Amino acid sequence: MAVQISPSILAADFSRLAEEAAAVSGADWLHVDVMDNHFVPNLTLGVPVVESLSRATDTPLDLHLMIEDPDRWAPRYVEAGAASVTFHAEAAGAPVRLAREIRAQGARAAMALKPATPIEPYEDLLPELDMLLVMTVEPGFGGQAFLDIMLPKIRRTRELIAKHGLEMWLQVDGGVSADTIERCAEAGADVFVAGSAVYGAQDPAEAVRRLRAQAQQASAAWACGH
Repeated sequence: MAVQISPSILAADFSRLAEEAAAVSGADWLHVDVMDNHFVPNLTLGVPVVESLSRATDTPLDLHLMIEDPDRWAPRYVEAGAASVTFHAEAAGAPVRLAREIRAQGARAAMALKPATPIEPYEDLLPELDMLLVMTVEPGFGGQAFLDIMLPKIRRTRELIAKHGLEMWLQVDGGVSADTIERCAEAGADVFVAGSAVYGAQDPAEAVRRLRAQAQQASAAWACGH
């Protein structure tokens, strides 16, 4: 598995997003949380800010839509410049159709699961996706403590991906830090969203490098064990 780090701008300074994006130029993705104050009890940013951010950075944007009616809005975010769009299984009315529409527009299609949502009912949908996001906190706010009880779910998801011979990525988001990233990698995750652990560091770029090194070492051990 190739480890990828996706710093979350939710933990950045919103008054200087272009500079904050440049501060993590060595990252694989820039994770952008879109919240509508309905699906989750928080409000962040929308299409105009994503458009501006996509023009201000060469790092591809990894959009996480924590919104109602993603079937309507997800394609708009691809048009705004997102290279990957993640919608929530709990909010999508027609997830297969939506994933195919996102892919048809040239972006990667991903689906997210809240902590209480099991992966098993969505097994047949996996071939339609480029990435599956397992939330390791309740979505809505940054800086929450990592939920260790999600590790078995990450393992089960990785096993299902392997069962179907898929090349899809497995992302984790929530409480990912130097203290937790190795456990996530050992469980089978290969894309890591980190907010406070990156933007709360004195040197965000160095924080990205260190997290990547930790995850690579842990994922190598996972691969050898399987």
